[in-house]
Amino acid sequence: MLRRALVVLILLAGPFLGTAAADGVRGGQTGTLGTIGINQAWRVTKGSGVLVAVLDSGVDPAHRDLEGAVRVGRDFTKGANPADVQPQRLHGTYMASLIAGHGHGPGGQDGVIGVAPEAKILSVRVILEDDEPGFKKFNMDERYESVMARGIRYAVEEGADVINLSIAKGAATEADRAAVAYAISNNVVLVAAAGNDGAEDTGGPYSYPASLPGVISVAAVTGTMRRAFFSTRNASVMLAAPGVDILGAGPGDEYWVGRGTSQATALVSGVAALIKAKYPKLSPALVAQALSGSAVAPKGTGYNTGTGFGVVNAGRALTAAARLAGYRPTASGKKAHDPDRPFSTATPEPIAMVKRDRRMIAFYGGAGVAGLIGAGGAVAVIVVVARRARRREASPEIAT
Repeated sequence: MLRRALVVLILLAGPFLGTAAADGVRGGQTGTLGTIGINQAWRVTKGSGVLVAVLDSGVDPAHRDLEGAVRVGRDFTKGANPADVQPQRLHGTYMASLIAGHGHGPGGQDGVIGVAPEAKILSVRVILEDDEPGFKKFNMDERYESVMARGIRYAVEEGADVINLSIAKGAATEADRAAVAYAISNNVVLVAAAGNDGAEDTGGPYSYPASLPGVISVAAVTGTMRRAFFSTRNASVMLAAPGVDILGAGPGDEYWVGRGTSQATALVSGVAALIKAKYPKLSPALVAQALSGSAVAPKGTGYNTGTGFGVVNAGRALTAAARLAGYRPTASGKKAHDPDRPFSTATPEPIAMVKRDRRMIAFYGGAGVAGLIGAGGAVAVIVVVARRARRREASPEIAT
């Protein structure tokens, strides 16, 4: 069952929100954006030219903080809700605003600002809100089992540079794995939520697609950069981002505050968008390296399953990406192995076979044993002679 990686949402204000309150929204983002080092990053890029696919419950393209930045794509949940029910698009709008919100008003100074405010959003609907009438049908009907995989492939075909997956499920299908591989092979970065089961004694189960190879798995931290109690702990976690009391936009020009690894994931997707804007050819593996290698961890700590390599930092990540931009994910040169060829055919020369002559092995083995016996006899003789010599030396002399 696909579910949102979100713990709780609280309505902050409705569509009647005035300018002063909107300024409060921007002010409420200061701590979050400061934690991830956004000002340094914005001196380099704000994400222009990048398309981020948000695979979620749908995005409201008319929200004033997203207006003009959203392209509405396929709805893979069609048929789950009754025909006369419109999608709520709550969770998806929230995530999109954290990634590419551009604010509103003079100079865009009011409302929500995303991590990559000049990026574009592709909305791909692959989940329903929990209270939509078709929610149960969507999660029980086999027709919708492969919606995530189909959504990933669709996003790649539509030209997405980054795919945000603030969603989770308990197991991955063969189609999911193939879709992830397809995206990575097309130079698309996938960022997914680690999940919100961290309050369990075991730290929580593995969730998917975050735990699939090649996907950047994101945990949530508090404002003090400590793992949020709900954030799942497992060895798939690569890094973390703020995920508590995060301000974002909701449908109909509303604003929301909530917590979850969903929000943390959206913030990391925004940073990935900044990297791809500056270095569009950088492979997903090197983008992941830039993010994890530059993450800020508490002093003296290394990797851990709660927060991975540390908390994402946009400015440091762009600096790391600049160093990696000259590298390729595979070796090159005359002696480099062609990754498209199997290793079994990499060397055309025949493999030399060593013939084992069992008769000679037996002969030399016997000679070796005889030698050992002879050596043992010699040692025994030496021991006897040595003992006699010691006895003579130990005997008292007789006076004459």
